[in-house]
Amino acid sequence: MRVILLGPQRRPTVDGVVRALGLSGPFATVTAGWREREPDDAELSAILSAGQNQGSTVNLALYRRWLDVQDRDPEYFAGERELAGVLAELEELYLLRLDYALRAVYAVQRRSPGSEEVADALATVRELDAAHLRRVNQARGEFFERLPPHDRPVIAGHRAEVSAVLADAAALVVAGGHVGVLAEVLHLFNVAAALRANGSAPPVIAWSAGAMALTDRIVLFHDRSPQGPGHPEVFGSGLSVLRDVVLLPHARARMLLDDIGRMAVFARRFAPARCVPLESGTRIDVADGAWPPGVRVLGEDGHVTALEAA
Repeated sequence: MRVILLGPQRRPTVDGVVRALGLSGPFATVTAGWREREPDDAELSAILSAGQNQGSTVNLALYRRWLDVQDRDPEYFAGERELAGVLAELEELYLLRLDYALRAVYAVQRRSPGSEEVADALATVRELDAAHLRRVNQARGEFFERLPPHDRPVIAGHRAEVSAVLADAAALVVAGGHVGVLAEVLHLFNVAAALRANGSAPPVIAWSAGAMALTDRIVLFHDRSPQGPGHPEVFGSGLSVLRDVVLLPHARARMLLDDIGRMAVFARRFAPARCVPLESGTRIDVADGAWPPGVRVLGEDGHVTALEAA
């Protein structure tokens, strides 16, 4: 599968990408991350169908479909609310332990940078991250075993409609927004399976939270919040279309990239996954999991550097 990752689209570049790829539509779009604003996609549609593209766009309306499931399948909705409570409790306990563990890493790093003790302290954090991701996935797996989505008529109907749109799409375009909502609806309506259903998957073009939702491990981060730097946290699993990568939209605006020690901890914590900033103007083409040389990554020395080889 070909995936094109873009930087933030405040100054759109997606139109140039579809022109360069020779795509004329139709384009399937996902704006579910905008939640209630999901239908406000006229600007995106105009950009995709402008100039030489001249392609139609079809919004998959995954957020609206999710709300429809909640309205028409109350048993499933009740199960979702119960799952949300379980996940919130898991997150609270994880963040409590993570705070102590990362404070220990930074304290040891200040006292003895580059020592084995720093590596040992980081190992504790990595174990916490891995255990939390396992628990989150286990909770979700148990929920889906109890209420299999493919056995729910309302969900099955929406999945069939989504699959039919994707079967005719020249590309899938995934915008940003709320990454949790995006991951939820992309999973629920089986988008990854639908992309592959006809043997040759259309390219996927994504940015910001839409790009994050394609990965096997979604990491939330914000060093510049009003409350001060927060701890990066593992949120859950995305579609796993991209593996062994942590995507960092708006990295310069949201991360303390000049704090080399902090950035080194971030990169080492998630290694061997590549930590890839997605800044304005970024375009990265990933073909069947192969990354091109020259991609800028956050290195384990805390500096952003170019990837030398795929």
